[in-house]
Amino acid sequence: MKQEVKILGINIFAINIEKAVDLLLHTNNGSSQSRCVSATGAHGLVYSKRNEGFRQILHSFFLNLPDGMPSAWIGRLKGAKKMKRCYGPDFFKETMIASASTNTTHFLCGGKEGVADKLKKVCENQFEATISGTYCPPFLDVYDYDYPAIAKTINETETNIVWIGLSTPKQEVFACNLSKYTKVDYICCVGAAFDFHIGNVKQAPSWIQKLGMEWFFRLLMEPKRLWKRYFDIVPFFIYYNFVELINGNFLKKKT
Repeated sequence: MKQEVKILGINIFAINIEKAVDLLLHTNNGSSQSRCVSATGAHGLVYSKRNEGFRQILHSFFLNLPDGMPSAWIGRLKGAKKMKRCYGPDFFKETMIASASTNTTHFLCGGKEGVADKLKKVCENQFEATISGTYCPPFLDVYDYDYPAIAKTINETETNIVWIGLSTPKQEVFACNLSKYTKVDYICCVGAAFDFHIGNVKQAPSWIQKLGMEWFFRLLMEPKRLWKRYFDIVPFFIYYNFVELINGNFLKKKT
């Protein structure tokens, strides 16, 4: 059974990566439509407060995982005592490893040209996972892709799980649109996991991640690209949760 807690109005998974992986690999979909999963951090939650369409997309997802430590902290404050961070790159890696001894196959979709192919080698050589195919989407507006054609390529591989490695909010919109045409069990959005696992982007040391300061580490690594994002997201994530607190909505949780 899923256990969730509401953070800024979005149901966020309230246990840990091990349980999330178990749900993915051992829960019968029981639906003709692919289920979507997102590793959702402060960026996605803040954006969902400002964009009703994106908010509805997250509401429709099977799982929204707490990608950042702040979400896990907020969840525990709300009473989800077992809640731990479900970091997208770690969720990706642990799912690959856990599926190695099963018949589960994976399709990699995302990254710049060549990224998915490099990740395929990592998954096969390091994680011993079965990768059924790869696709690097061209740089387009998220509504301009030919989703039926992309889905046809994926469906022909008879894969079980599709991994989307774009950025929020594009990857969630992409997954939602793609799910209308695919015949897979799950479509999982894991952000920068692709670049992290092939070594294109350096990950923050574990102690920085535990302090909830990974955003600052990434800002130092890519200041020109990320400074506007983080100087907007961090204060507003705090602000929106504070508003919930003073309005008496903070402790309303879903289990």
